[in-house]
Amino acid sequence: MDNVDELIARAAKDLMESSYAIALTGAGVSTESGIPDFRGPQGVWTKNPEAERRAYRSYDFFCEDPKAWWEERLSAAVGPMGDIAKREPNPSHHALAELEKMNIVKCTITQNVDALHSKAGTRNLLEYHGCSIKLRCMACGERWARDDFDLEKLRAEDRLPPLCPKCSGVIKTDTVGFGEPIPSDVARKSLEEAWKCDLMLICGTSAVVYPFASLPRVARQRMVEREEETGSGLKAVKRAAAVTIIEVNADPTPLTQEGVSDYLIQGKTGEVLPRIVETIGKARQ
Repeated sequence: MDNVDELIARAAKDLMESSYAIALTGAGVSTESGIPDFRGPQGVWTKNPEAERRAYRSYDFFCEDPKAWWEERLSAAVGPMGDIAKREPNPSHHALAELEKMNIVKCTITQNVDALHSKAGTRNLLEYHGCSIKLRCMACGERWARDDFDLEKLRAEDRLPPLCPKCSGVIKTDTVGFGEPIPSDVARKSLEEAWKCDLMLICGTSAVVYPFASLPRVARQRMVEREEETGSGLKAVKRAAAVTIIEVNADPTPLTQEGVSDYLIQGKTGEVLPRIVETIGKARQ
């Protein structure tokens, strides 16, 4: 088995040789900022199964009674993930932002709703499951910063749920609940990115939540034809995978076990990703 140093060097080389690399990130990227994951040993739902049950019915509750949903949400104490707004990016987020500045990573697609990629400086970002500091119209899909609406005033004036200034549709938090479709604009753009990339860097995700976990599999389906010399000096055309898929994760995932990824760098994303950036920086000097 390759050691971590060799794999980091390999990843740096693969990234530098790519023409359109993208990154996919999950909860493991944010745990080092003090934001717990959901399904890990110390996860929010592992420790509190009732919180998971409530989460599973939240979207249905919103559809049934958006006013009551908003009243409950505004009355709740700090949620099980803590006060996300006070969290700061960690070395994982900064490393990915730096890879974007280097013009290597062209787009980051994240499962995380904490806005830490944006805080770290990533610009080309798709928030697959929404963002905790944004609101979204359920009719037209328009998004706003949460602070654009005085939610407490609306509650005091019995004017919940908030309504869209553009189309008068009902507004919800931007975060995507269980059973709620991924917003069509994000779903479409994410598939486009997975389909056109030639390298996918997957960081800190268990790869078990769908449809996000389908993106690496979509990328893996793509094949290209390459010319290879035969022993006789003639050239033969062979079909080969069009994408290099690299995992950076604390543990193997179904992507590792099923051979979807080319290789796994096992470790903390906050340690591995900065080393990849450092290796690329030295190579470019």
